[in-house]
Amino acid sequence: MRYSQLRAFHFVAIYSSFSIAAEKLKISQPAVSEQVKKLEQNYDTLLLRRHNKKISLTDTGEKLVILTKQLFDVEQQIEDYISETGQDLKGSIRIIADSASHVLNILAAFRKRYPNVKVILRSGNSEEVEKALRSFNAEIGIMPNLSNKFDIGIKFIGSSNIIAFGQPDYLKPHKPILKMIDVKRLPIIFREKGSTTRQIVEEEAKKQGVQLRPIIEVEGREAMRELVASGAGIGFISEAEFINDSRVVKANLYGSNLIMNETVAFLKQRSNVRVIKNFLSLINSHISMNIS
Repeated sequence: MRYSQLRAFHFVAIYSSFSIAAEKLKISQPAVSEQVKKLEQNYDTLLLRRHNKKISLTDTGEKLVILTKQLFDVEQQIEDYISETGQDLKGSIRIIADSASHVLNILAAFRKRYPNVKVILRSGNSEEVEKALRSFNAEIGIMPNLSNKFDIGIKFIGSSNIIAFGQPDYLKPHKPILKMIDVKRLPIIFREKGSTTRQIVEEEAKKQGVQLRPIIEVEGREAMRELVASGAGIGFISEAEFINDSRVVKANLYGSNLIMNETVAFLKQRSNVRVIKNFLSLINSHISMNIS
């Protein structure tokens, strides 16, 4: 097995393109194609499907690209270690967040300290955050902490109560605290399965002997907010994420476990990646400042 063959496959898999891989590797496109072809021939396996100039990974290719991500991640760590004292932090950091509102001030501080690092931020529920970290498709995750994961490290950054919100017609002012039996009588809008907020609310309802049935299930926090504001029903959110809107009011929920703990998450085996290490160091400084 040649290093050049693995590197060619890796870049084609990452960018789903032979031409982009050739550009990134600074070699010709036929050379990239030949390297990948030799890798497949040497091991008598198909790694890429090629159809009408479109490229997709086979099951074997999907598993191999996870390993090549680890290989070249370690290579980058070695380069970072050797050059750490003499160069500014550069490159990019990919962050996937269940809710970015908890780290906006930290992101601002990171950008100020490391202006040459590009921050790529996208949203995803807790399951998607874990998947992105484990597949090396994100360096940092922002997610609620439900239980310890052996391979994922976390740093606690705050907590807040889960509340209900909806139009005043649904959440009457004379009922500032809702029990789950009250919630059951209302039109419920839940986020998709995999949402930690939904999981916590459903578990608390079960404790109170109530099964909640949503009239609408929607993907994403923003879509849920707009549906609630339109009068379609009530939704649930952590109080720290509630945005004042003249169309809706909020109400507290009765229950002992309706608390959202937010964390910064990272893959433990990648904790020495320079950009991750520096981001976590900034988190530590932020936590220390808040405590003091």
